Amino acid sequence: MRFMTTSDKPDNASETPAEPTGVAAQDWTKASADPQYRAAVVDLLGALAYGELAAFERLAEDAKLAPTLADKAELAKMASAEFHHYEKLRDRLTEIGEEPTLAMEPFVAALDGFHRQTAPSDWLEGLVKAYVGDSIASDFYREVAARLDADSRELVLAVLDDTGHAGFAVEKVRAAIDADPRVGGRLALWARRLMGEALSQSQRVVADRDALSTMLVGGVADGFDLAEVGRMFSRITEAHTKRMAALGLAA
Repeated sequence: MRFMTTSDKPDNASETPAEPTGVAAQDWTKASADPQYRAAVVDLLGALAYGELAAFERLAEDAKLAPTLADKAELAKMASAEFHHYEKLRDRLTEIGEEPTLAMEPFVAALDGFHRQTAPSDWLEGLVKAYVGDSIASDFYREVAARLDADSRELVLAVLDDTGHAGFAVEKVRAAIDADPRVGGRLALWARRLMGEALSQSQRVVADRDALSTMLVGGVADGFDLAEVGRMFSRITEAHTKRMAALGLAA
């Protein structure tokens, strides 16, 4: 689910991040004294935790479609990495006194709905979904992480680490297009659908959670103003275009 690599970052991304200020310069103990900020972070960790658990399940399922034993083993390894990410988030929620299943529950319907609407029909669509679709969510969470306290930011960025799926997907999809160029058109349409569904799903998740939406639009801590929300989605779209190019697909 979280497969963004360095090369996926927009060209205008800063090589040297600005020194954190405000909440981003605080640790969890200090920042969480604000109950609304705490609620927003619990929501964020809950959404991420269920996303990682769902990614584990999906990669394990996709392994059944793998054309070779080597491919099957590679997906199984990635599924294992996603489950370890889930465990980190689960343990952190427990550490701060929250019940992990309760934190995840509000996001189950939206995420399950997204996966039902974007169920791949074959091996290649599954690879594109993992690389393109899930990376859109990863970009969104990275943007949010920049506004979090230092402890929460470190955890979120750690669980967004590339599991190895990016390079694997690019290699396999490019090879398939080289073997049959007609595959490219079908996968490009599929990726565009994923982009729309992923953005809609992210917006629905945020809109349904008051603390999270308030944090993002600046009502809590160092959130985005409305202009920055627009710039954020522009950056996410730019990164999507770069991923499409890496796959050899038209955005």
